[in-house]
Amino acid sequence: MGQVTIRAFTDADRPWAERLVDGFGGRLQVRLGSSVDALACPGFVAEGDGQPVGIVTYDAEGDDVEVVYIEVTAKHRGVGTRLLDAVEAGTGAQRLWLVTTNDNLDALRFYQRRGFRIREVRPGASDEARLTLKPSMAEVGNFGIPIRDEIVLERLRG
Repeated sequence: MGQVTIRAFTDADRPWAERLVDGFGGRLQVRLGSSVDALACPGFVAEGDGQPVGIVTYDAEGDDVEVVYIEVTAKHRGVGTRLLDAVEAGTGAQRLWLVTTNDNLDALRFYQRRGFRIREVRPGASDEARLTLKPSMAEVGNFGIPIRDEIVLERLRG
């Protein structure tokens, strides 16, 4: 993969993004007792050699910005970091935050290495979401770990 460029997420990206998000549990993402359509949010796409290799979508409330969905197909090449930086720069975020689940060890490593800190652990939140919001949510995730809890991470600017 040659040079990676970052650009705005557009309607033309939706077919590719739909296929990608299907492997991540679908467009409907649940967290903090509610749901959000990850592909209805604004975002950025990373391209390498003219092909999409990553996406991030976000929800901004002033300078408080939630990373709703991020996925990279070209792992360990700085693409995810570039996408997070694009969100921060493009929104003026003073607080960048997200929610992941207890099984997502790769995400926990990725975010903490980029200055994110664990802000909150919500025991049983994934179990509750499975009962009330998204019955299709898997019960077992990465590395055979039961998906039970939500973990809120944040990075503050400055």
